[in-house]
Amino acid sequence: MSSPTQHLVADYDDCQPVLDAGLNTTDTMTLNNYVFPTERLTKTLSDSTKTPLVLVSCGSFSPPTNLHLRMFEEAADYCEFETDFEVVGGFFSPVGDAYKKAGLASAHHRIKMTRIAVQDSSSWIGVDPWEPLHKEYLPTVKVLDHFDYELNEVMGGIETATGEKKRIQVALLAGADLIQTMSTPGLWAKEDLNRILGHYGAFILERSGTDIDDALLSLQQFRDNIRVIPQLIQNDVSSTKIRLFRKRGKSIRYYIPDKVVDYIYEHDLYVDDEKKQSEKGKERASGDSTPSGSSAIAAAS
Repeated sequence: MSSPTQHLVADYDDCQPVLDAGLNTTDTMTLNNYVFPTERLTKTLSDSTKTPLVLVSCGSFSPPTNLHLRMFEEAADYCEFETDFEVVGGFFSPVGDAYKKAGLASAHHRIKMTRIAVQDSSSWIGVDPWEPLHKEYLPTVKVLDHFDYELNEVMGGIETATGEKKRIQVALLAGADLIQTMSTPGLWAKEDLNRILGHYGAFILERSGTDIDDALLSLQQFRDNIRVIPQLIQNDVSSTKIRLFRKRGKSIRYYIPDKVVDYIYEHDLYVDDEKKQSEKGKERASGDSTPSGSSAIAAAS
């Protein structure tokens, strides 16, 4: 359980975000007691001739879909067969609440859902809560810098079979829609693009209905660091469509992991706001002044 000291620190630091430390614990985490999640990282590089790689996917994940998970798997296959990289880990880094995007569930819920999505389905994809533990919005470049620091400065890289340490390459994993925004003048700071694409690099998964060629033309100076992964089986599932289905009362099962679906239903996420207000009105009319159980508790915790 969280200590009194943790609560005092959170209160003192102007409502510093507090998240659960994991799925099966009552402990909480703030920036003050944050620990980088290393449990799913490969401990030893299997091929010392290859460059160790950690893939980082930044985004809302509201909610995480099967396509988000497939991005990691397709990138890992691509690296194994088409590059000299060896993937030693992958991370979801959900954006913080300060992002204020329409349809964005609280960081508490999104961290829970991404953890649930990978808990039983993957042995190498993890979830890092560092970004949403900040009360301010963090640009993508700062998130990648964080991973680079934790993996190479704190951990010292990864061991090879001979016991020596090798520096880990960090790279951004994203869909084609992100690279389109990077090619749009004025949307990204030039210095951020230089560091993200020039220093770290990006693995971009093709998406149905997204023309990536024009975007790549305006990013030619980074062409050696942008690797486009073909999507051999087309999948255009998106979080936006999942939220729309929920608002219309349609089933979302089999588009996203089953246990994430259960979590969404349990906590009444992504239903239409007008419907929520109507339900609250019915509760008040029936004399029940208690908030609706687990969803209210979860949102406050």
